[in-house]
Amino acid sequence: MKEFTYTALPSRVIFGPGKLASVANEVATIGANRALVLCTPQQRAQAEQVGALLGDKLAGIHDGAEMHVPIESARAARAIATDLDADCAVAVGGGSTIGLGKAIALDSALPIIAIPTTYAGSEMTPVYGITENGIKTTGKDVRVLPKSVIYDPELTYSLPVGMSLVSGMNAIAHAAEGLYAKDGNPVMSLIAEEGIRALAAGMPVLLETPNDVDARSQCLYGAWLCGSVLGHVGMALHHKLCHTLGGSFNLPHAETHTIILPHAMAYNSLAAPAAMARIAHAIGAEDGPTGLYALARQLGVPTALRNLGIAETDLDRACEIALSNPYWNPRQIEAAPLRALLQRAWEGSEPRP
Repeated sequence: MKEFTYTALPSRVIFGPGKLASVANEVATIGANRALVLCTPQQRAQAEQVGALLGDKLAGIHDGAEMHVPIESARAARAIATDLDADCAVAVGGGSTIGLGKAIALDSALPIIAIPTTYAGSEMTPVYGITENGIKTTGKDVRVLPKSVIYDPELTYSLPVGMSLVSGMNAIAHAAEGLYAKDGNPVMSLIAEEGIRALAAGMPVLLETPNDVDARSQCLYGAWLCGSVLGHVGMALHHKLCHTLGGSFNLPHAETHTIILPHAMAYNSLAAPAAMARIAHAIGAEDGPTGLYALARQLGVPTALRNLGIAETDLDRACEIALSNPYWNPRQIEAAPLRALLQRAWEGSEPRP
């Protein structure tokens, strides 16, 4: 067994159908009294539901969350939090909303309570991302880690099935990279494999029966575990490519992760065979990368970047950006094979090492 260092991140998780009702208690538990509820414009109704549950602990609602957290959006939200004298933020939604809460906390140290309605996993990580001048930069800071996370499967009913499935594939990506992370450890590997298994088991049921509470719970449980992995260990090629494509070409986050995942795994397959074997075992396939590609096709989720609006002529620029400041990766990141990876992902063809 290789040597490792494991540092557990503090987290409080409340899980189960109907647990949204505990939000006012969670605000009190972290010692706060005036909560700013954050959401996207599309999730205003859910934010208002949370506001009603907060009662006199509600400072206000801000529905300005945007994909990839543009710096202008972050600055506006920080100003609103100050103007309302908020002493905590309650982020209701997916990665965009929770990311906005993190952007506020990064400068103000305002504590966050996260209420995820997708399987993005951001709520379990100290990772933040902000986009400025077309470049998305990420970092880690324990100040942005939510103090409490309320997982209520009933809140995911409003998430369309298609978005639920790409969100689940996005979550699997967090755990898959954790299996070969430079700072990985046996604890995270166990959690990663179980998280992948739970999502791979739950998503096909969710596809057939969208309001199956057990399937929704299984997927949310898997997302929690996969997000925990991302919070504890580093990222590699997969996340670098997705951050590049999202921040610089404004591609949708979950769909991009879904498409890139099997190709990034194939790129690293020969350098990380043990990780690929665990992925294969978790999804019940003979091979990890091709098994993930087959799962995506089974679920009917996007498998080609060209369908997201990026032109083939943009791939050279994407490759250049990804190479300019690469994350650590088990296989050396080189221009020619990386460009070939992007080409296959753009075409939607089967992944290859």
